[in-house]
Amino acid sequence: MAGFLGRLRSAFSARTVARQVFSLQAAIVVLLVVAAAVALVLQSRADSEREARNRSLAVAETFASAPGIEEAVTGPDPTAALQPRAEEARKASGVDFLVVMTTDGIRMTHPDPAQIGRHYIGTIGPAAAGGIVRETVTGTLGPSTRAVVPVTDAEGEVIALVSAGVTLDAVDGVVDHQLPLLLGAAAAALAVATFGTALVGRRLRRQTHGLGPAEMTRMYEHHDAVLHAVREGVLILDGDGRLALANDEARRLLGLGPDAEGRPARELGLAPDIARLLASGREATDEVHLAGDRLLAVSQRPTDHGGGPSGCVATLRDTTELQAVTGRADVARERLKLLYDAGWEIGTSLDVERTSQELADFAVPRFADFVTVDLADPVLRGEEPSEGRAAMRRVAFRGIRDDTPLYPPGELIHFVPSTPQSLGYGSGETVLEADMTAFSGWQAQDPERARGLVEAGIHSMIAAPLRARGVILGVVTFWRSREPEPFEHDDVTLAEELAARAAVTLDNARRFTREHTMAVTLQRSLLPRALPEQNALDVAHRYLPAEEGSGGVGGDWFDVIPLPGARVALVVGDVVGHGLHAAATMGRLRTAVHNFASLDMAPDELLWHLDELVTRIDQDESGGDDAPVTGATCLYALYDPGSRLCTMARAGHHEPAVVRPDGSAAFADVPGGPPLGLSGLPFETAEIRLPEGCSLVLYTDGLVEDRTRDIDEGLELLRRTLAHPGRTPEQTCDAVLDALLPQQPSDDVALVVARTRALDSARTAVWDVASDPSAVGQVRAAVARTLAEWGLQEGSFTTELILSELLTNAIRYASGPVRVRLIRDRALICEVSDGSSTAPHLRRAAITDEGGRGLFLVAQFADRWGTRYTADGKVIWTEQPLPPDPSDDVHRHPG
Repeated sequence: MAGFLGRLRSAFSARTVARQVFSLQAAIVVLLVVAAAVALVLQSRADSEREARNRSLAVAETFASAPGIEEAVTGPDPTAALQPRAEEARKASGVDFLVVMTTDGIRMTHPDPAQIGRHYIGTIGPAAAGGIVRETVTGTLGPSTRAVVPVTDAEGEVIALVSAGVTLDAVDGVVDHQLPLLLGAAAAALAVATFGTALVGRRLRRQTHGLGPAEMTRMYEHHDAVLHAVREGVLILDGDGRLALANDEARRLLGLGPDAEGRPARELGLAPDIARLLASGREATDEVHLAGDRLLAVSQRPTDHGGGPSGCVATLRDTTELQAVTGRADVARERLKLLYDAGWEIGTSLDVERTSQELADFAVPRFADFVTVDLADPVLRGEEPSEGRAAMRRVAFRGIRDDTPLYPPGELIHFVPSTPQSLGYGSGETVLEADMTAFSGWQAQDPERARGLVEAGIHSMIAAPLRARGVILGVVTFWRSREPEPFEHDDVTLAEELAARAAVTLDNARRFTREHTMAVTLQRSLLPRALPEQNALDVAHRYLPAEEGSGGVGGDWFDVIPLPGARVALVVGDVVGHGLHAAATMGRLRTAVHNFASLDMAPDELLWHLDELVTRIDQDESGGDDAPVTGATCLYALYDPGSRLCTMARAGHHEPAVVRPDGSAAFADVPGGPPLGLSGLPFETAEIRLPEGCSLVLYTDGLVEDRTRDIDEGLELLRRTLAHPGRTPEQTCDAVLDALLPQQPSDDVALVVARTRALDSARTAVWDVASDPSAVGQVRAAVARTLAEWGLQEGSFTTELILSELLTNAIRYASGPVRVRLIRDRALICEVSDGSSTAPHLRRAAITDEGGRGLFLVAQFADRWGTRYTADGKVIWTEQPLPPDPSDDVHRHPG
């Protein structure tokens, strides 16, 4: 008790009146709250019990009179029917139990299933007689307020009882739930009392802020010490915009006089921007303003927040040195970003000229006003530059305007030794010409042009050599005109970085150009430079290599091969891949096709031998894990103008297109064989008889395949393009390329268009020869007459001699039938066919030999001779030159 009184005395003896009033009022409120809480708890408990009785009675009566209760009670299993309904009703109504029992008190339902079948605890007599029971009893769930009502049948007879109740614990819980409300009300009353106390002490706090005299003295002493010792300027302005207080730092930064206090901000002689900011009173955070030669960061806040006096407080910081450091950091950051962007924008392709132009485009105007790139001439060809020569070709130019006396792109410039370009190219060091107007020697290249450059405003330049892997490729020159400041040493460093990055890309492009040039040169040397002369076909062709950025030179090839008997072979092939390996493989296959064709093989047999060759190539080159696998496709067509029969076979290649004289176009049905190199699979031939004037179109997949369309669409577009009558082969080639060639071909394109001709019957003569030596003379006489009709009497003796030897061998050593055919084409062709498959061989006869000189004589008198095999035997042929005849139709239609 003594302790409580002591604490109470201490509270009432507080230093301030506000605290005493607050303590007294708080004690009164606490006593009132306690009394009110006790009364409310008692009243609440009484109300809760009354509400519990009423609810129990209402729930019991409602459930007893519910539909289906009578049927459930009288049913065979009342518990099964009533237990779920009773539990559902109990939970929905909020009572603690709902029990259905017999008139004898035996439970049929209960919240605890274990209590079902036991006797009900409580009074049930009045209810069994048709009345109502309301009581408070301690049952299986504890003390509870309950009601018991009867369940009657249609005649009014009591057949069961229903009891509903609420436990006293639930009633107490309701009271407990109301306690937070009581406590909240008490807290609200206490808050109201506190607010009243605050109103009483408000004026006193305004005057003294609750401080004693000693505290007030210390506050003012610390205020002066802190205000004048800080390194930031502090200004306090009142609500009228007049200066109320300025510390020493603010006076120094703004140059304020001793009489500054009390004057409006606009009359203090401040910088206009700072004066407007102080007079406006608006909020500001680190706004940078110029005050004389200083950069001040000004922050300003109003003082009337929270009920304070009107006015504002401004702080000043000198950021002059910080701005200088920040400026240098910004410049360094910009230059790093410039170099980063250069890595993305310079060198997007492996093209020397394009890369040089990208360097010029990138640097203008971000670094210089004009940029020129000069490279040694060999670099443009993919070669390394020669040492000691300062002759360079201007490859790229970019400027903020074009009307300058600078050398234009494409010109070869011989720089004199005193120019920065020559010095930089020779030494490998960057040369800075900070003041071009001084004419310190750079003008010796072209004095008149130099004066024009200075008159155009160009006053400073940097010549940076383009060095990569120890080789100087050229010089990039940066020129400045728009900015008055000249280039500095920091700019030289940046120029060197740009030049170094561009030089690596230029060197890569140079190396690629060299390799591409080598591959193109090899490929061009392996492809036919001119088509051979022949009369069977009128041929036009196109060959277009892929773009440089699409993988390099490919392995596409074509060929026109004249064969004995005025026949012509057409070949189109494609080696998988690009580069030197593909080009070299193409050359090997083309040579092999020539050799196999000279043996007069059938198309399917030729492709079989070619497949064997490709398989051997793969076996020979399979020494390393990364050795490329050779794959190739080929189409071989053999055309005979005498029979107009075209025999074709293909190995993995697209079918050729046939354009009829009426303009209809379709793809020839040639059986598709596997690509070359799969080995062991047969090839099939197709024979088509072509009318004169019909066009045979052979092509590689680069013509019809494209990333933007399907292969079937490309083939259909080719067919529609070819379906046009009256075109020459040259016109057909142009039309096909215009319609199908992509903008940037990713693969080589080879196209051959051959229009057929028929061999005139007046130019051929055929004789069947009996197997009798006496028939040789008759044939010789007939040949002599035919040659006379053709105007070839001068060569009659030689032809008769050759024919006699061939016929004699055929009659003596071969089997019939023997046939002679004479053809007048670009040469005089003599063919002797028989039924034997044994080929004669040329040999030198000894002095003692009686025979063996026939073929030797044939080889001496004929330009060419050979043997080809047919399905029925063989043909031995010879060719003899014809005398020139300007009127001859043959020579008016070169192949």
